[in-house]
Amino acid sequence: MSEPSEVLIKLENIRKVFFTEDLETRALLDVHLTISKGEYVSIEGPSGSGKSTLLSIIGLLDSPSSGTYGLGGESVANLSSTKRAYVRNRQIGFVFQSFNLIGDLTVQDNVALPLTYRGMSTGECHRRAEDALARVGMSHRGRHMPAQLSGGQQQRVAVARAIAGEPMVLLADEPTGNLDSKNGDAVMSILHDLNKAGTTICMVTHNREYARHAGRNVSLFDGRVVDDARARPRDALESSSQ
Repeated sequence: MSEPSEVLIKLENIRKVFFTEDLETRALLDVHLTISKGEYVSIEGPSGSGKSTLLSIIGLLDSPSSGTYGLGGESVANLSSTKRAYVRNRQIGFVFQSFNLIGDLTVQDNVALPLTYRGMSTGECHRRAEDALARVGMSHRGRHMPAQLSGGQQQRVAVARAIAGEPMVLLADEPTGNLDSKNGDAVMSILHDLNKAGTTICMVTHNREYARHAGRNVSLFDGRVVDDARARPRDALESSSQ
């Protein structure tokens, strides 16, 4: 009998409601979602289905209106803003559609910056940054500025920044949205390799082809989970297409 998977993320009865003066928008309704260590999960759905809201709650960038959220076995739904920032910095890596690199910092310093908030020495920050850049094939660009890089290279650097701190989970929100197909394929290949090496990934995407890179596909519609299915392994998909 195989050992049970270690649960990293557990959402129960998650609701998110946004209020304006005369309008109530129910972005998420009774969402239940569990993600285990080492999984690669894609979240799909039409615009307005709640995908980015869900990822923001998982990433502690937003709080649910109700429901419970456990990260690594600890309840995090009602943490203070200071504690949430602490957990985000140490346990969650982010990759966004826009690369969000700081233009007047070198590539290496961009990757190292989040680590400085942990009180690490400069040497340790740079060592981790160099290791992360090597994992995404960007070691040779460490002393360049973001403006000297292509869009695909900038997104590789953004992935390196996200993994340099060895997060519990990597969250990717439309990571290929600003890239052409060639660079998008390259970034997806990096995410695939990271997952094979043990990184837990949760990715929002509109691209059905890229969603197939994940081992599990969760579909949202009108704020609800309407499907949660295991995908066929990527290697099997590639073999069947030949």
